[in-house]
Amino acid sequence: MKKILTTPIRDEDIKSLKVGDIVYLSGTLVTCRDEGHRRIIAEGIMPQLPMDRIAIFHAGPIVKDVEGGWEMVSIGPTTSMRMERYEKEFLAKTGVKLVIGKGGMGPKTAEGCKESTAVHAVFPGGCGVVAAEQVEKIEGKEWPEFGMPEAFWILKVKEFGPLIISIDTEGNNLFEDNKVVFHQRKEEALASTSKQIVSMIAKS
Repeated sequence: MKKILTTPIRDEDIKSLKVGDIVYLSGTLVTCRDEGHRRIIAEGIMPQLPMDRIAIFHAGPIVKDVEGGWEMVSIGPTTSMRMERYEKEFLAKTGVKLVIGKGGMGPKTAEGCKESTAVHAVFPGGCGVVAAEQVEKIEGKEWPEFGMPEAFWILKVKEFGPLIISIDTEGNNLFEDNKVVFHQRKEEALASTSKQIVSMIAKS
């Protein structure tokens, strides 16, 4: 069954999610990346839009001006790890429940997700045009002085995804767990290869 999160996102909506689960989002989604995080945490300036229980997207969209507003052309994810130093405090300060981006995030964000009952999810890279089709409307824009990629775009989305949960509310971290598994497999492969090389040399 397709799991759809709808803003405002309740704690009980995400507590059952585990790393690797696939979900979709309907409701309010805001683009917020490097400059937005810095302004909120380092400068202590909040946007006008209440952020409690909504979702943010680490993304730099391409937006076209049209009569009466804007049109989304492409909105692909940007690397989430760039926001690692801010995300734990960001979650606590804003009340955001879902963070979407590209790639994993680190232990500070995992702690933040556990303490603030939030999740991080990955949107597939290279699908910016597909993502744009899931944006029903651009409802507003804040902080235009940051330029198009860094501005705070307020979007209405419908079944935005697929989103793969990479950090759950218990602080489990899919990317960090995979690093351990892959490193173990690499060591096993190196050991096996070394034995084969030694055996070949001995027989020559």
